[in-house]
Order: sequence, then structure tokens, then C-alpha cells
Amino acid sequence: MTIMDPGNFGPKDFRNTLGHFCTGIAVITGMDNGVPFGFTCQSVVSLSLEPPLIGFSPAKTSETWPRLRDSKHFCVNILADDQSDHCRLFSRKAEDRFTDVGFHTTAAGLPILDGALAYIACDIETEHEIGDHYLVVGRVQELAVCRPEASPLLFFKGTLSTGTANVI
Repeated sequence: MTIMDPGNFGPKDFRNTLGHFCTGIAVITGMDNGVPFGFTCQSVVSLSLEPPLIGFSPAKTSETWPRLRDSKHFCVNILADDQSDHCRLFSRKAEDRFTDVGFHTTAAGLPILDGALAYIACDIETEHEIGDHYLVVGRVQELAVCRPEASPLLFFKGTLSTGTANVI
């Protein structure tokens, strides 16, 4: 075990340590004049049950976040373990990430990726500038578990993995 002196660590140390905390992977989607768009995100978190609120943290450098902010709505698509291709596709810079991706829409018209484990559609409640990211809070308007038998796609120590695990 290597113990860092308080305040004597760099971004690589910070990222490496937090990489030991397993997270799920989601694609945050939106719609802009009938054109779907989205980006990969691993920072989705439940914030409140009453009212139902969730949060996520896009980087300030994100080119997709401003479009989503302007739309005032978003949909969190929780990826299943057979959707690593979606994770990679939506994490790249590309004009049209939806070219070969099937989807249907929420009641509000937000894209739900075909095969998603679950989805959560939200209205943007608030946004806060936090370091080199934003913290976005969304009020949940619609949600569903689409594939209850599937396992989640996970991110652990910089690697994608499956959510298949032994119950203990």
C-alpha cells in the first residue's frame, strides 16, 4: 500500500484510486430538432427519492453537454453488459453517433437505446460548476427497467467488465 502525503498527489493518482470504485456505464441522450445525440457517462448517481432526482457530471470540455443543456431534458440509458460497443461509440467524438444504433423514444421524445438495461428520463432541474466538470441535477419524469434478466456493463480499474457476480 502506498500512502500519499496529504495534498501531494496528482491527477493520475486521483484517477487511479477512484478507479477502484466500480461504476455502471450509461449513455446520456437527448433530441435536438428531431436529431438524436448522446454521450457516454459513468458518473450517474441517485440524489433523492422525494422528489425523485438523479445527477451526472459532464466535463466542461464536452461538446455534447451544451446541446443537452439547451434542450432542458435528458435520458439516462443504463447499459447492459452486451453493449460495450455503445459505450465506446458514444465516448468518441463523432457527428452522428446514432447512424447504426437502434432506438425508440420516451413519452417526451427522448432516445432510449434499444437493448438498454433501463432508462431514466428527466427534466434538467439545476446545474452547478464543480472543478473541471458540471454537476447536473435532473428531476425524473419517466423510468423503466427494460431487461430485468440482463447484467449491467461496469467500469473498474480503467476496464469495462460485466456485472455478473455471485450473490454473497
